[in-house]
Amino acid sequence: MSTHAKRERLLLADLLEAAGPDAPTLCEGWRTRDLAAHVVIRERRPDAAGGAFVKPLASRLEKVMAEYAGKPYEELVQLVRTGPPRFSPFSLKQIDEAANIVEFYVHAEDVRRAQPDWTRRELDPVFQNALWSRLERMARLMGRGAPTGVVLRRPDGQTAVAHKGTPVVTVTGEPSELLLFLYGRQQTADVELDGDKEAIARLHETKQLGI
Repeated sequence: MSTHAKRERLLLADLLEAAGPDAPTLCEGWRTRDLAAHVVIRERRPDAAGGAFVKPLASRLEKVMAEYAGKPYEELVQLVRTGPPRFSPFSLKQIDEAANIVEFYVHAEDVRRAQPDWTRRELDPVFQNALWSRLERMARLMGRGAPTGVVLRRPDGQTAVAHKGTPVVTVTGEPSELLLFLYGRQQTADVELDGDKEAIARLHETKQLGI
């Protein structure tokens, strides 16, 4: 049975293929070639992937990124599409779903929403609930750098606190849109912000959201 992560992986690969190697993305400084290289390294090169979080490994990650970004683009996209090798933990269905459902959804939107004619996807309720479940667990980590208090609110009234503090800004939207907002894609996330006007402006412009 296909998982959400598998579906989003295939969609991401299709979007990367259609966009070509030099299309813009919502990841600052990255073209589609760079984004594809990032996805492949994360799954296939754990010796370098840690450089995103561990400073002593940053130079190694930069070197490996350059190597992978220099590969033929069609090869990179195929590596994204086929996924990790069998020896990788990401090849296990349960780990793939746990680790990649958010990763691939966000990066698929990074490609889609960087295009001038993008339209919002209609996601099924089961997928929205899966994203909300992960958002609840990740909210405080992703919102820890927010300049205001942040409460996430679904249209059905469910809430999650992303950052304690005052003044409080309430961000309302579907889980998929709240996720993009909290990952620092505030400019394209389809959400409503309620609270002090100055606090809303600070939250909307901050670069401190995300992991």
